[in-house]
Amino acid sequence: MGTPPLSFRARLRLAARRLRMGRAAALARDEGGATAVEFALLMIPFLLLFFGLIELGLIFFAGVTLENAVIDTSREIRTGQVQVASGTASTFKSAVCTRMSWLEGPCASALRVDVRTVSTFASASSLTTPTTTCWDPGGPTSLVVVRAYYAWPVITPLLQTALSAVNGKRTLTAATAFVNEPYNSTTASSVTCPS
Repeated sequence: MGTPPLSFRARLRLAARRLRMGRAAALARDEGGATAVEFALLMIPFLLLFFGLIELGLIFFAGVTLENAVIDTSREIRTGQVQVASGTASTFKSAVCTRMSWLEGPCASALRVDVRTVSTFASASSLTTPTTTCWDPGGPTSLVVVRAYYAWPVITPLLQTALSAVNGKRTLTAATAFVNEPYNSTTASSVTCPS
C-alpha cells in the first residue's frame, strides 16, 4: 500500500538535504559571472579597435593639415616673398608649423622641411626621402619642389605594426612642386643640394 508516513524528524532531515542539494545545484547553474567574463574578453579587442580607428582618423587629419600647410606656405616661395626677405629654412619651417595650428606644439621637433630646385618636373619624381634636408627656394622662374616630413607618434600597438612605424612614429609626407613666378629680385640663390 504505499510508504508509511515519515516522522517529523525524518521530514526535517529530508528538507535539509533538499535545501543543501538545491544550493549546490543552484550554484552549479549560476551564470551571473559568465557575462562579466565574456564582457572582459570582448572589451579588450573592442577598445583596441575603437582607439585604433580614432588614431587612424587623427593620422589622416594630421596628413591633410600638413598638406594644406605646405601648399599655403609654399605660396610665399612661389611669389618670391621668401627670397626677397632672405628667408631661411627655419623661418619657413616655423611658418608651416604656424599653419598647422592644432599640431603647433610638437611641430618644431617633429617636422623636417626640404626645399630644392630641380631642372625638370620629371627629375622631381625621382627624388627620394633625403637623409639631410636642403634649403634652395630658387630664383624667378625656377622649378621648386617643397617636401615636408612630420614624425607622428603612433600609440595603438596594432597600428604600429600595420603602419610600419619606426621607433613608434609614422612619417607623414606632404609635397608640392611649382614654377616660381617672375618676381623682381636682385638676389639669386645658388645652393647645391645633395640628392
